[in-house]
Amino acid sequence: MAAARTSRSSAKDRPSYRCSECGWTTAKWLGRCPECQAWGTVEEMGGAPAVRTTAAGRVSAPALPIAQVDGRTATARSTGVDELDRVLGGGLVPGAVVLLAGEPGVGKSTLLLDVAAKAATDDHRTLYVTGEESASQVRLRADRINALNDHLFLAAETDLSAVLGHLDAVKPSLLVLDSVQTIASPEIDGAPGGMAQVREVAGALIRASKERGMATLLVGHVTKDGAIAGPRLLEHLVDVVLSFEGDRHARLRLVRGVKNRYGATDEVGCFELHDEGITGLADPSGLFLTRRAEAVPGTCLTVTLEGKRPLVAEVQALTVDSQIPSPRRTTSGLETSRVSMMLAVLEQRGRITALGKRDIYSATVGGVKLTEPAADLAIALALASAASDVPLPKNLVAIGEVGLAGEVRRVTGVQRRLSEAHRLGFTHALVPADPGKVPAGMKVTEVADVGDALRVLPRGRSRTPAKERGAAE
Repeated sequence: MAAARTSRSSAKDRPSYRCSECGWTTAKWLGRCPECQAWGTVEEMGGAPAVRTTAAGRVSAPALPIAQVDGRTATARSTGVDELDRVLGGGLVPGAVVLLAGEPGVGKSTLLLDVAAKAATDDHRTLYVTGEESASQVRLRADRINALNDHLFLAAETDLSAVLGHLDAVKPSLLVLDSVQTIASPEIDGAPGGMAQVREVAGALIRASKERGMATLLVGHVTKDGAIAGPRLLEHLVDVVLSFEGDRHARLRLVRGVKNRYGATDEVGCFELHDEGITGLADPSGLFLTRRAEAVPGTCLTVTLEGKRPLVAEVQALTVDSQIPSPRRTTSGLETSRVSMMLAVLEQRGRITALGKRDIYSATVGGVKLTEPAADLAIALALASAASDVPLPKNLVAIGEVGLAGEVRRVTGVQRRLSEAHRLGFTHALVPADPGKVPAGMKVTEVADVGDALRVLPRGRSRTPAKERGAAE
């Protein structure tokens, strides 16, 4: 009997350790926390926690056959911003928690303040809680973007208990919290924004949202690598994760779905940020094009897919004689590795030798970033046009992935891309083989390799004629 008591006493008095960053506990010391991967944060905290077991308890509601569960309570309600509704899958579902993350200054607060004002009605109040600004600062922004609404309530708080108190007083249908890294709970050790604090704040707000049937929009910070700051558990807990992207020097902003329990993640919302606020763009292709009276060497148009949405974008290239032994290779909006591959393919497969000793600059128009391989053919043609100083024909778009052997490969969504180009008035397209149904009135040329594509240049090399498909087919 005495031996048993001694064993229990030694287990109780055995020291335990806790990570000061995320709160993870262990019975032995470690140099690196396995939870948050931080070094030197595991410290001794005293006796090890007693092992407990959970007994079966009373259920909140009996289990039902899934066909008998009422799904009407999960009907999405529009936010009043069509482009955001597109990404969310129709709107905000009651009880849903949405995490919107983006770089500083990209326009997260402006967008959500506009959403908060448009979503507020007589029957659905909205509560906007700011932890980064004062209430007067938010009021000034609301005046500037015309986001004033009698049913939009504003509070400036950094304490979790105060935020929950505002929920009891206002009883909103939508809560906007800017940002989750600025709110702290007095019950948890650590500074606001720490992993333990972020986890506790997010957990409390998620529980409140589910219990009240209240939709919640959380603003999240990102790291220098572009990842969402805080524990990875935060992304698992919320229902929807949205990424707000855009160059702060450009007007275009993209809201991209990363995770969505209520819809697809292949939708993208396009917005334009300006002095009067932020507006949705149902047809954003005009931002990525430069309308000219005459064709200019070194430019080529392509159609990229952002989610399900086709966007016509312009690729520009410029080559000049280099003044240094190692020529410059500068890109903007394009992947440097893809441009380098196209240069090698043009030199080896297209027999263009004027590029090796010249400075080469390549970019996109309007701040759009082209990362998909379908833009390879347009990049190659823009570089070839710049090297020969010969413009491509007007109203031409190029679509296709280019391999290292010089072949032009098929890409997804060719018919959607062609339909978008035809809608905007383009009459000629270079595409890989077998593009499918061609829009009426559009001339589509199938190219097998880079050599076939280069024949569109007036001084292109003579090769076997490419197969053309007219609109009549």
